[in-house]
Amino acid sequence: MSSTNAINFGSLQQRFQHLSLSTLCKSIAITSLSLILIYAFSNYNHPYGNYSSYLSMPFELKWTASNSPNNTNSPTNISHIMFVIVSSLSTWKHRKAYVDAWWRENVTRGNLFFDEAPNGDFHPWPSSSPPFQVNEDIRKLKIYPKLVSPIQVRIYRSIWDTFKLGAKDVRWYVMLDDDSLLFVDNLVEVLSKYDHTKYHYLGTNSECVKSNFDFSFEMGFGGAGYALSYSLVEAVAPRIDACIERYPYLHVSDQLSSSCLADLRVDLTLNKGFHQVDLHGDISGLLSSHPNTPALTLHHFQTIDPIFPNMNRTESVNRLMKAAKTDQSRLLQQTICYHRETNWSFSISWGYSAHIYENIIPRSVLKRPIETFRPWQKTRPPIFMFNTRWPFGDPCQAPHVFFFDSLIDHVVEGNQAVVAAYNRTSPRNLTSCSSSGNHSADSISNIQVFSPATTRKEGGRIECCDVRYAAGTNTADVKIRACMNDEIIA
Repeated sequence: MSSTNAINFGSLQQRFQHLSLSTLCKSIAITSLSLILIYAFSNYNHPYGNYSSYLSMPFELKWTASNSPNNTNSPTNISHIMFVIVSSLSTWKHRKAYVDAWWRENVTRGNLFFDEAPNGDFHPWPSSSPPFQVNEDIRKLKIYPKLVSPIQVRIYRSIWDTFKLGAKDVRWYVMLDDDSLLFVDNLVEVLSKYDHTKYHYLGTNSECVKSNFDFSFEMGFGGAGYALSYSLVEAVAPRIDACIERYPYLHVSDQLSSSCLADLRVDLTLNKGFHQVDLHGDISGLLSSHPNTPALTLHHFQTIDPIFPNMNRTESVNRLMKAAKTDQSRLLQQTICYHRETNWSFSISWGYSAHIYENIIPRSVLKRPIETFRPWQKTRPPIFMFNTRWPFGDPCQAPHVFFFDSLIDHVVEGNQAVVAAYNRTSPRNLTSCSSSGNHSADSISNIQVFSPATTRKEGGRIECCDVRYAAGTNTADVKIRACMNDEIIA
């Protein structure tokens, strides 16, 4: 036995003498791996259970769950949003109507932040308005003497002042100004698509190139409003004062906010539903060609013309909110269709306006806003962050304009529908489009738009429509419907 082993050992020794070092290492590695696998798949009584069955399971990464109290899989709803509305005693009386138009008593959550406590003129405080808070006195900050704009720092710290209140079950903080209009249902729908347990910063920049150049193309403008996930606020709130010390020279709270978030490795996610409205004058051209995304906010109502003719600003806001309370998913959403017999193009901005063009104009053109407005500041082109159309006096390019008036419920072919009425408020004062057959739309005084009463428009999905019109009548009917496969809007 021993002699046989000696012979075998000698034979092996001779073989190994002819092996290179690298080949030997490979052989040892393969042998070791084989032993490990045999050991792992054997019926070994592992302290954590049957190890062989554990290894046979599909490979899966198991991440540690967030410690956030808001770590839940339930859908985001309106109660999960905390609104941070910045104001001052000097502006509130003039802007109260804008906030009250969208605020829902005992439903929406949040606070209105003042620079000082309201005096007797503001009391009793109405339940229709958000509860108020007074911002913490920033004069105690060591950096205070070096602050270029203490008011803007006070505004930015409203996030910290809100977080310290310790409200439960908050998933999102939404910051906006007191002269902004907000569409809550659409906001809930948009925010529900994001994971609030991760870092998210949603907002928009200005409509004007110069405003973005002056401040930042990567900044969420606070007047338009921006949304911060709970996890992000949880991380940034305790570090706000340290960040303020890094940037005492910044002039606006929005720039301070975006800088602090950038240092925390979080950049802006653009959403075209927020609107800074850095514009002057008549913005009907903008509102009549809204981007194909749910409308979330409108800002600067104090600096633009009333958005409906023959109304003041408050009346205009209430008219728009009448439509918003019925169907926010379609609010300001542009739907385009044609009446081929007359060569008319119809462009509907639901809940706001309806246009008739005496020509067949493709969607690629009609989706561009008519430049009825002026920029925030005079500057050289390029002026706007989007393409526009000039308000031509050409009868083949200029629309007949109708504005939203009222809503009624109606049953169409057994289905419940919402009927929105749009009325002409002034004549177009142009001849008919001769190149399109001289089919004048001057006789039309009213457009009725039928839309589904029980089906919300899916965000990002374009809807189509059909037109019914009898020659010689003063009313045209437009029925909104789902687009057919490969349908061309032109």
